[in-house]
Amino acid sequence: MRFIVSGEMSRNRLLQVIILIYSGYVSGLWVTNTLLYFNKMSLSYDSVVAYYLGSEERFLAARSYQGLLEVSHFHLFAMGMLLLVLTHLILFIPVSSRAKVWLIAVPFFSALLGESAGWAVRFVHPLFAYAKICGFLALQGSLAALIGISVWSAFFGTAETYRGESP
Repeated sequence: MRFIVSGEMSRNRLLQVIILIYSGYVSGLWVTNTLLYFNKMSLSYDSVVAYYLGSEERFLAARSYQGLLEVSHFHLFAMGMLLLVLTHLILFIPVSSRAKVWLIAVPFFSALLGESAGWAVRFVHPLFAYAKICGFLALQGSLAALIGISVWSAFFGTAETYRGESP
């Protein structure tokens, strides 16, 4: 942790490699998450509703309680761990505290919104499809930002930028 706090992260090649490889894995998750989403539905209200409530025209069954429960069980743990690691890196980058709050809160909130919105579409009201779409877009956008900022800070952050000084 001292490498991050002191700003030595940009000079520690091994730490840079670890962050770069981790960012590569998370980028893979980002791509596969996008592909999985668009394989099941699109950004349209009707496609999200059809996915969760079923569609006779497309021969789709409604999502079951057990199916949603199994997906949520895994997602809540996995996304929590992923976001814990990614947002932890944000604590040590040279941006304002306000920016850090947004960079930490948005991914957690959007992941929870996306997960809960599927349940709400299925068991509360179809209008929650808009929340599902917003949650997906916000999560994907915030993950991309976290990946980019983590890589940037590992390679271009200097001790001066971490202390708030100009180089």
